This record gives sequence, structure tokens and C-alpha cells, in this order.
Amino acid sequence: MIHKKAVIALGGNAILSKDASALSQQQAVADSAEYLTDLIEEGYELVITHGNGPQVGNLLLQQMAADSENNPAMPLDTCGAMTEGAIGYWLQNALDNVLNRRGVNKKVAALVTQVEVSAKDPAFTKPSKPIGPFLTHTEALKEAKRSKSVVFKEDSGRGWRKVVPSPLPISIKESPIIEDLLNLGIVTIAAGGGGVPVVRTDTGDLQGIEAVIDKDFASQTLADLIDADLLIILTGVDYVYINFGQSNQMRLEQVTTSELMDYIDQGQFAAGSMLPKVSSAILFTENNPKRQAIITSLQNLGTAIKEGVGTWIVKG
Repeated sequence: MIHKKAVIALGGNAILSKDASALSQQQAVADSAEYLTDLIEEGYELVITHGNGPQVGNLLLQQMAADSENNPAMPLDTCGAMTEGAIGYWLQNALDNVLNRRGVNKKVAALVTQVEVSAKDPAFTKPSKPIGPFLTHTEALKEAKRSKSVVFKEDSGRGWRKVVPSPLPISIKESPIIEDLLNLGIVTIAAGGGGVPVVRTDTGDLQGIEAVIDKDFASQTLADLIDADLLIILTGVDYVYINFGQSNQMRLEQVTTSELMDYIDQGQFAAGSMLPKVSSAILFTENNPKRQAIITSLQNLGTAIKEGVGTWIVKG
């Protein structure tokens, strides 16, 4: 058995398709659990992270629709915690069921996770993180007129989405607990949606703040803190590409961090989609040359581990 520590960051397509109902999302999570269990059977000790952009955006819309003096809407950090708990429950339940069916003696725990950020992070003056459903330009203009504080941006050619501050993670409060759980052989679900953003006050207390942390950067930070061997970032494609969607499109297989940094300088990766994934993989591997990162699709996960397909990133 391998017994390597791996942090797996699930992309949004592993949870949400076009149908935003709980039943549909639970089915998508159940399908994802099958692929994750394949890795557990290979001997990997897993920490599983996940996004929550569509879910927290939808929840905010529901909160706003029901907002009243007697039933006030919850703030963004609390909505983040609520969706982290809900998706964590779905994943925990789905993995428990698959592990039980396959006769794998493993326990699963989901942990609501506080991720510390700096209140002085410049991201708070430049909202950039997309959340919620994709809208047409007309729908986005209509929503923006309702609230002057809401900012919408076009997201990688897929439509317009609300954007919120996305500060970089400094540390993860529960990382020692996550490491303890791994040492006990417990599959751990943590830092969902990038975790709940908190800042440290002058008195040393941690306090929630209105923001959404990118889940790939949170996953990289967690992987660093628990000294994981492998960071696996799952997305909607099997490989990272340069010149994506063009006639000279080329997939990247084995690639070094310096090569990826050159591609970033060329503007090869979209800020709202592939750029944070590539940047997180670079940070993880640069911090320890013995580590590797993989960017691939959920469906390609087993082949990536066994046969080395997908985009593998090493320091160099």
C-alpha cells in the first residue's frame, strides 16, 4: 500500500450540474465518491476540499429574497459556513456509503474550517471572486441596479456573475486537527469553499469577514501545512492547455514551475478559471521539490495516478 498524503480539490462540476436541487447535487457527489474511493483503495490518505461558488451564491439570493426584520439575511461568511457544512455532509454520506459497499474499513469526517486572512489584503478593495449563477448581461445589469454595492463581471465567456473579495489565505486554524485525523487514518473533508474567512482582531480573537477564499489557494495552503505529498486539483478538462480553444492548442503533460510561470506571463490562463489552479500548483511544488501537483479531471483521476496522465507539475 502507498500511504501517501494527498489533498484533492474537487471542482464545481463534481457537485453541481445544471440542476441546483439538493437531490441532483447529492447524486453528483455520490458519483464523485466512487472516483475518490478508488484512490483510498490505492492506499492514499485523503483530505478532500471542494468549491461552493454556485451554492453560496444561490444561498445568498435565497437569503436576500426572504430578508425581513424578523428573519434577517445571514452575512456572506455565515452563508459560506452553511454551504461548507451542507456539501461536507453530502460528501461524508456518499463516501461512507461507497466505502461500506466496497468493504473498505475507513471512517470519514467533515470539518467546518476557519481560514485566516489579512484584513489589509488588497482584495477587499477589488472584488474578483465569482459566486452564484451565471447571468446574461441584461440580467446582471438588472441585478446591479437593485443594489449599488453588488459588482458583476464576465466570467471566462460563460456569462456574468457576482464577484466578491477573495483574499489570500494566511493560515488554517484547524490544520493540526486535520493532521491528527489523517494520522488516525480518517478521510477528512475540510476547507470547503476555501473555508470560512476570518481575520485576527487587535485582541487576538478570530472574527468572520465578508469574503470568499479561492478553494485552490486554500487547498494549497492546507497541503503545505499538513506536509502533503501530492496536491490534486480537479477541473473540467483532463489537461492544462496553452492557446486553449485555438487551432494551435497544446496540452501540457509533464511541466515545470518555471515553464508555467512563463505561460502565466504570456496570459495563457484565464483569471477566473485555470489561473488560480496553476498558481496554487506552482506554490505547492516550489515550497518542496519532493512534492508534485496534478491538474486533471475527476473522470481521469484514476488514470492520472496509475499511468501518469493529466498535467503533472514539478519544481524546476
